[in-house]
Amino acid sequence: MSGVLIISGTDTDIGKTVVAAGLAAALGAHYWKPVQAGTEGGTDSERAVALGVPQAHILPEAHRLALPASPHLAAEREGGRIDPDRLALPAPRPLIVEGAGGLMVPLRRDPPALIIDLFARWKAPVLLVARSGLGTINHSLLSIEALRARGIAIAGLLFVGAPHADNEVTLPLLGDVRSLGRLPRIEPLDAPQLAGAMRAHVDLAGVRAAMGLAA
Repeated sequence: MSGVLIISGTDTDIGKTVVAAGLAAALGAHYWKPVQAGTEGGTDSERAVALGVPQAHILPEAHRLALPASPHLAAEREGGRIDPDRLALPAPRPLIVEGAGGLMVPLRRDPPALIIDLFARWKAPVLLVARSGLGTINHSLLSIEALRARGIAIAGLLFVGAPHADNEVTLPLLGDVRSLGRLPRIEPLDAPQLAGAMRAHVDLAGVRAAMGLAA
């Protein structure tokens, strides 16, 4: 789907929000977190604003759940239920969508529904965020296989963390995916520092091309 990019990761707490916010700010795109599970200390949408996304470009969550848990459990604890069939992509373009956790995170227990099933319904490319260090090859290749098994286009792979020359070459080769760069740890992590790191370390032209945007 032209103008839309889904940000997912090989694990939770891997840096998806930083990547999603950095891309939304760099591309002048809207940011959407459809399911927020965990609100103590702020939401990912609020963090995206702090990292440079204009408030006017933040789209409201479809589900905002207080419990920091898998979305299916957080919804159940609040007496609700997530219906993926009602989670349509909002209209504004360009649009950066941040998933919840990894690809196989459950949205609903019965009948089963995973966040990757939602991605397949949207028919938009996925940028996979992966750690650069030990263990990333296994986690990332499993994620790539899961995406391809459902016919989901992979925009590319973006590493996060310290340099690891072998992983950064071997994983794109084995997975047959494009590397869009490696975002280093940023200190201090604020909007100006993130903007500079995105320009210096991320293939923004490649991201635009994956989204079908003009260079």
